[in-house]
Amino acid sequence: MIVDCAHYQDGRRCDEGTVSVQEAAARCGQGGFVWLGLFEPDEKELAQVRDTFGLHELAIEDAQNLHVRPKIERYDQDVQLVILRTARYDDAAEEVEFGQISVFLSPNFVIAVRRGVASELHEARQRLEQRPELLATGSVSALWAILDHVVDRYAPVVAGLDNDIDQIEATVFSGAVAPTERIYSLRREAMDFYRAVHPLLGVTGSVERAAPKKLRPYLRDVRDHLILVEEEVAGQRDLLGTTLEANMAVISVEQTKLSLQQNSTMEQLTILATIFLPLTFVTGFFGQNFGWLVRHIDGPAMFILYGIGGLVLPLALLYMWLRRRPARVSTAPEPPGS
Repeated sequence: MIVDCAHYQDGRRCDEGTVSVQEAAARCGQGGFVWLGLFEPDEKELAQVRDTFGLHELAIEDAQNLHVRPKIERYDQDVQLVILRTARYDDAAEEVEFGQISVFLSPNFVIAVRRGVASELHEARQRLEQRPELLATGSVSALWAILDHVVDRYAPVVAGLDNDIDQIEATVFSGAVAPTERIYSLRREAMDFYRAVHPLLGVTGSVERAAPKKLRPYLRDVRDHLILVEEEVAGQRDLLGTTLEANMAVISVEQTKLSLQQNSTMEQLTILATIFLPLTFVTGFFGQNFGWLVRHIDGPAMFILYGIGGLVLPLALLYMWLRRRPARVSTAPEPPGS
């Protein structure tokens, strides 16, 4: 879909409204340049633009693909293809949503093909139209306006990631366990954002070297902002890696505490079972129907001797054994130098 198409000459827009693609192509030889804006065009529209402006088929193929890394390519007839990644942060889902702008640049025209979210260029066009001294430098001024607009939209993404990372940091370094899945997800978003930002440094450098002298300070300013964003995103990626390690350490401590609690519980149950072991033995012993038992245990004295004695003696031996265990530990020789 054609969003806007205009002819610019001598630092001003020559048309009040949008002109057709054929008329725009015809004006390319009249001086100045044509700026054509497309939003998610279909194959038929791209084929029309390709045939009208003589674009390379490989450049059109790159413009159709949404997940192309930022780059700059030079094709025939002094036509360059500059691919940018746009970004917007969804704070509710904690995700970075990406779009793409493919810019076909030549001395006579600028064709911007937008796909996905956060790729609106109306503000960039209006801002450039209010700077006739820059607009008069040629088609590269339109590329500067697009670059500046895209890089400015990276700042809210950095701020959104910072806010969520601060929340996770506060949770982890307070000693509580943060959801590991959330940390992994944010680290993946930061890495994807870094892949969108880092290659753009080379693109802006190439554009700055080939730009008119009057535009170079403005392109240098865009590059400086981009370097700052790149450094912040790289720091966020590394910080999330450190936070993930710290969270794993907190999880390990919590698991150790749980294991100690389980060991203490098992020790108490073992002692209880050991105490009941002699009683179980006595109960089983007197539950046998041997003739000797029937003939010899026939009074209170024999019951106390065999019954109570058979219970007290194992308990006494068990008590002595448990008392001797810590004594052995305490009497162990100390290591040298302690």
